[in-house]
Amino acid sequence: MKRRYINLILILVLLAAVIWIDLPSNTNIPVINKSISTVLGLDLRGGMQVILKADLPEGAEVTGDSLQVARQILENRSNGLGVSEVVFQVAGSNRIVGEFPGASNAEDVIEQIKQTGVLEFVDIGDNLWQFLPGDDIVTDFTSSIKVTEVPAPGLIVPTDDANAETPKPIFHTVMTGIDLKAVAVDSPIANTYQINFELTTQGKDIFAEHTKNNIGKFLAIVLDNKIISAPTISNAIPDGSGTISGSFTIDEANALAVQLRYGSLPIPLVVEQIRVIGPTLGQDSLEKSLVAGLVGFILVALFMAIFYKVPGILADFSIIIYALVTFALFRLIPVTLTLPGIAGFLLSTGSALDANILIFERLKEELRNGRTLSQAIDLGWKRAWPSIRDSNIATIITCSILFWFGSTFGASFVKGFAITLALGVAVSLFSAIVVTRTFLAISLDLIKHPENHLKWFGI
Repeated sequence: MKRRYINLILILVLLAAVIWIDLPSNTNIPVINKSISTVLGLDLRGGMQVILKADLPEGAEVTGDSLQVARQILENRSNGLGVSEVVFQVAGSNRIVGEFPGASNAEDVIEQIKQTGVLEFVDIGDNLWQFLPGDDIVTDFTSSIKVTEVPAPGLIVPTDDANAETPKPIFHTVMTGIDLKAVAVDSPIANTYQINFELTTQGKDIFAEHTKNNIGKFLAIVLDNKIISAPTISNAIPDGSGTISGSFTIDEANALAVQLRYGSLPIPLVVEQIRVIGPTLGQDSLEKSLVAGLVGFILVALFMAIFYKVPGILADFSIIIYALVTFALFRLIPVTLTLPGIAGFLLSTGSALDANILIFERLKEELRNGRTLSQAIDLGWKRAWPSIRDSNIATIITCSILFWFGSTFGASFVKGFAITLALGVAVSLFSAIVVTRTFLAISLDLIKHPENHLKWFGI
């Protein structure tokens, strides 16, 4: 009996917590500084879908690993500042599908994708005076111009070209972004920010040699031939870890860290197709889906209360708790809600009710066989468990297959359905096995002579 009431207290504490999380006005958990939000997908919020294709010579093969790395880099760069909900997925053997919820300008989307290019650390010697952040620069890594001599450290002059009026200097690339192992923003003093980085073994040796020989000179950080920063080499860095300091704001430091962390794509990509998705149809479908779900829940709740009496009413309360907990998980993870995702959530609600129905039917069988109410409740749970377990395992296996299918072929809506259904099934087990059982056990303590009120339990 003591355990029943401990479980009840824990359920009530959980209920209070998830209600707080589910409130739209709450966007952050103060203690752990965890942001919470309801993320809507393209079909509900509107936005743009972009199909990218690997731009390689005819006959060249694209490995699955290269596509996955490119997908991860694109997604990390797009979401790196925590201000976006962009999703990229590999589709087929040479394409990546990007989804930009809320986007409406195709040029902005293309520009955001193009930001991910070649990251270089370039030796510009003492020539910082001719450059500003955002200026173009030509490097020997990305340039196809042949060179003949190096008149100054890090400065290469191209071969004379009769057609070129003013040859552009070519600067030497010390290393590329592939040599970066880790990047993080640090604040050693209040309101000051710096970027700490760590290099791979190969990068460590290259950087140690260069910094030892070029103290006091400038090392430009270049993305797609544009300078994004040009710190001074203040001392030799032999251990493969260093710091980029300057008058950074927190936003500038985070932006630079993201550019360093996700600066290079393993394969070139071109935009093959852009599709605009309007939110009007999605909003209308969402409202209709919610109304249909509410009507369905009311009808099922009435059926449970009429057919199973007290256990049915308690199951209705259990399903409400299930819905609140599941939605809280959607906001915490967060799960991107699409129309198929909402369908998966509503379907998992049916699974939660199904578990309760199996238990209540076994309970009624035990009562008809002469068991006491307390015995019938215990035996009902034990004998219904194998059926509940097997059916839910089968559903989770199906969700895994659907998730794999969606990941492999870029079908994000299928993935959304699989995720919400799997989460709902997991929570439904908790609601049926823990919540409903606790409510029913406590109801026996509150009802005097429950054996005289079998009709309250559907008998």
